[in-house]
Amino acid sequence: MAVAAEKAYYRFLVLFFTCLLTFGSYFCFDIPSVLQDQFQGNLTCQNGTYTEHSDDCVEGLGMSPEEYNLLYAIYAWIDAVAVILAGFLIDKLGNRFGLFLFSFLIVLGSAIFALGSHFKGTPYLLPLMLTGRLLFGAGNGSITIVQSRLTAFWFKGKELALAFGLILSFSRLGSVLNFFFTQPFESHYGVQWTLWGGTILCILGFLAAITVSILDNIGMKQLGLDGTMQEESKKMQMQDILHLPLRYWLLVLTIMFFYNGVFPFVADASKFIQDKYEGYDQRTAAYVAGAVYDIALVLSAAAGMIIDYVGMRGVLAVLCAVLTIPVFALLAFTFVPPLVSTLWLGVTYSFLAASMWPSIPLVVPQAILGTAMGLATSVQMLGIGLCNLIVGKILGTKFSEAKIPLWRWQQMMIFMLANTIACIGTSVALNIVDKKQGGKLNKMSKRADSKDESDCIPILNMKNGKYQG
Repeated sequence: MAVAAEKAYYRFLVLFFTCLLTFGSYFCFDIPSVLQDQFQGNLTCQNGTYTEHSDDCVEGLGMSPEEYNLLYAIYAWIDAVAVILAGFLIDKLGNRFGLFLFSFLIVLGSAIFALGSHFKGTPYLLPLMLTGRLLFGAGNGSITIVQSRLTAFWFKGKELALAFGLILSFSRLGSVLNFFFTQPFESHYGVQWTLWGGTILCILGFLAAITVSILDNIGMKQLGLDGTMQEESKKMQMQDILHLPLRYWLLVLTIMFFYNGVFPFVADASKFIQDKYEGYDQRTAAYVAGAVYDIALVLSAAAGMIIDYVGMRGVLAVLCAVLTIPVFALLAFTFVPPLVSTLWLGVTYSFLAASMWPSIPLVVPQAILGTAMGLATSVQMLGIGLCNLIVGKILGTKFSEAKIPLWRWQQMMIFMLANTIACIGTSVALNIVDKKQGGKLNKMSKRADSKDESDCIPILNMKNGKYQG
């Protein structure tokens, strides 16, 4: 008789609480994007300066565009460093260690970030908020590695892309709710209380971490695997990442270049929409910018189901990159309503994320999966962090009470377009290499009840310096 942990309902119960790990942190991540006017607004409105979008002065924290983009850049930088160490530690010490440590860092970082907002007009504001963002980034990037490792174990050879899609949907639900509710909440209660509200949502993620840790522990014991994964991981050394297959590195670069065009764009999209298009106030612009995540919320799980059924992961990556080119061309050179572009970007983002991230467990061993996912996230965040800095330089360093010139926004969109073209190149190379090595990425997943393990996650078996799977 099968134990509870072997049944479908148990792995989906684990998945539900795994999805909740990042709901609150994804809500917090883009709060600055929604409140960009407030972050870059005047310290006081007594000087009589006004925005171009209303008759009232926007009182805020007094950041420049460069300082504002630094909030995103430092998140990406620390993420890039932390996730490598986090992946290695998770592989060595287990999922439960990572769940507690990284969810705590998320709570601590969001609390310090909120605390920093109380020091506007002082030299302490930027250092405190950057410190909070740094700790928050270290925790949030690392917790996604635990999510991926848990999901890859419980759904290997089954509904893997669907499970990754559901995680993305839950995470983006946090992003979507942020774009809908943060600005109205801030208008009633102010920036400080809004940021503290985000901290409370991160505490809910910490409680979810405790729950999923208990479920994972019980399930592993029922399956007789408690400690087995750690024994396998002891065979792995950090230098073994040098033997990861070429397909893995092409996957990583494809993800990085595509995300370089999504996250830096969303970070500044609300301001861009208000500056370029007539008739958009801050709230409406935030809704339009958040449409990228609205679509991801709706489509990610469905995209995962489709990919599990048809495969074609590598082909979808090329298709998504090609179809993203018109997005930034429309934004740069036309006045087509921006909602068209953000909805369009949301579709391509959903399918590429649902096809590429679940592909990593197919080409690396389970015992080194944490390290591999951490390295992939690190490269992704290095790219995003660099792009945030470049975007900050393109848009200028002055306070943003007035509109940023349209030519600066056009340069930013051209830069986003260049990253998308690079993504096409790496995704085409990925398909060529994958075809030479058996075309595994474009094969459909095995049914959940299939006894054929050929499409399951590779085992740790080093021969001639290469992993077998």
